Amino acid sequence: MTNVTPTKKAKAGWLNILVDYGPVVVFFLVYRTYSPSDHNNAVGEIAAVVKSVAAFMVAAVAALIASRLLLGKISPLLWLSTALIVGFGGVTILLRDPFWIQVKPTAIYLMFGAVLLFGWWRGQAYLKVLLEAAFEGLSDLGWLKLSRNWGLFFLFLAVLNEVLRHFYNTANGGFGTWIALKLWVFMPLSFLFTFTQLPMLLRHGLMAEAEADVVADPPHE
Repeated sequence: MTNVTPTKKAKAGWLNILVDYGPVVVFFLVYRTYSPSDHNNAVGEIAAVVKSVAAFMVAAVAALIASRLLLGKISPLLWLSTALIVGFGGVTILLRDPFWIQVKPTAIYLMFGAVLLFGWWRGQAYLKVLLEAAFEGLSDLGWLKLSRNWGLFFLFLAVLNEVLRHFYNTANGGFGTWIALKLWVFMPLSFLFTFTQLPMLLRHGLMAEAEADVVADPPHE
């Protein structure tokens, strides 16, 4: 049996973060590069959105490939997320309407939340399938509670995205702010929520050595 060293685990953790959030960083940087200084310039604003969304789609597919090559797997969660980025991104570019890429997180959060809560209601921890993870020592009850909690948290994120989408969009010049909030609000919230789950997971058998595995790759949109 091959032992996984702490160094390898740390490397895998950083690779997971890069795969999960790298495309959003690309999205933000490309938009900032092409966004007109005058946000009343509707043509320039839409052009910046189209270019940044196209870059987001390419980066998402690249992250999918990187996950397979560097981590040796592509989780169902990553497959679904990438498919929705490409789908909603394609509609955004085709219609020249930023609404679609902004509503994409709401759609995926609602979908994941509904799936996880439906599984919890049936007594099945679908989160384990979505993450394709095996947290050492965690009991079935622990997985079930984690699925329920993430399901509720995803619904909260869906509502939060709708609120932010309403206040930050191309109509009021806040589209770049909305992208930035995906990095500086949604990502920290996801990690913070993950940390709040550790005591419950430890009570349900999670081995202390497996805490890093839980924190390294939290579910995301």
